[in-house]
Formats: sequence, structure tokens, C-alpha cells
Amino acid sequence: MAPKIVEGARRGRGRPSVFDRDAVLDKAMKLFWERGYQGTSFDDLIAAMGISASSFYNSFGSKEELYCEATQSYLDSSGRWFFGILNDEATDTRTAFSRLFAATAEEFTRGDHPPGCMISLACTQTPPALESIREVMVEHRAFSEGTMAERLRKGIADGDVPEDTDVDMLAAYFSAVARGLAGQARDGASREKLTEIGRLAMRAWPAGKAKRRSTPVKSKGRA
Repeated sequence: MAPKIVEGARRGRGRPSVFDRDAVLDKAMKLFWERGYQGTSFDDLIAAMGISASSFYNSFGSKEELYCEATQSYLDSSGRWFFGILNDEATDTRTAFSRLFAATAEEFTRGDHPPGCMISLACTQTPPALESIREVMVEHRAFSEGTMAERLRKGIADGDVPEDTDVDMLAAYFSAVARGLAGQARDGASREKLTEIGRLAMRAWPAGKAKRRSTPVKSKGRA
């Protein structure tokens, strides 16, 4: 897909500034990822993005709107691996979750972007004025956890997860581990350490014999 080129506001009698909107958004995303919403000032943003204040407002509206767009961009790009692994029907459910934790350790420690996850630890403590931002992050985290639960329900339907598994609780546990891995990565933990934590988390996999079902388990939908 070709980059979206945007014309910013005119500066005096000169020509309007022109910039690649996707590239600029990516710079903002990584800055928010590194510093968080409150830790990123407006001046930090326009400096990192390389655009004027007027171009910023014309193209992105506000800092809050930019942050919401940046988090969605993160999910569509840097976070795409998460949903890709869980939605891969070529692997059994337990293998999918093992792969998920291995990929989490790798992705959270890559050198080409800030460590950890932009969504996992974002806006956990915000003042009342930023409640709308916190709610967006809570919704993103709930959707990720819900995707885990859906894969577990599919596993019961496919016969590779025990029928008596508490899928919501297991998904909540795996989600908590993933958020813990994000925190560990931000604190400088190695990839090897995160990988081992993921392996230990898989010991919570439900014991018991799975039973292939003739009809699928009814989905509860998005969390």
C-alpha cells in the first residue's frame, strides 16, 4: 500500500508542508510506547514527528485522538503477531499458546522498538480527566483476553482442551502473565528469562482428557 501523503497548514506565503502520515504516526506511536501518554508532551510529539503544531492539529486533531489512533496502529502492526498465532487453525490449542508465549518473549525484547507492549501497561493509573483514554486501553486489553478465551473454547470444541476447563479464568491468568512479561521487559529482563517464565506459565495447562465434541461450544463473543 502506498504511503498516505498529507499536506499540512500553510506557513506564511510559503508552500504547505507535506509529510507521510503513516511514517509520522509510527513515530508518535513509538514515542507513546516508550514514554506513555502522560509522559509525552505536545512539544515532544511535534519534535519527534517533524511537523508543525498547525499540521498536527489539522491532521490528528488532538493529543488524545492521536493516542487512540497510535494504539490502533500498534495493534494493526506491532501487535498483529498476537492475533495471528491465536487464530492459526493449523496448530492445536496448547501448541498455539506455547508459541504465543515464545513469540511474546521475542517481540517484547526486540531492538527495533521500545521493550514490552504498548497496550499491556498503558494508562493503568490516570487522573479523572484522562478516564476516556484509560477506558480505551481497558477495552483493548479485554479484547486480547477475550481472544485467548475464544481460542480455548475452540479447543474444547475441537477436542484438544478438556471440557471442564474454566476458559475465562485460564485466559485471565495467561493475560496476567503476558502483562507481567511486558513489565519485566520494560525493566530490562532478557529474552531468555521471559521465555522461561512463559514455559512455567504453560504448566497451568488443564490436566485431564480432552473429548472431541460433535457440536461446537457456543461463543460468548467479545469481552
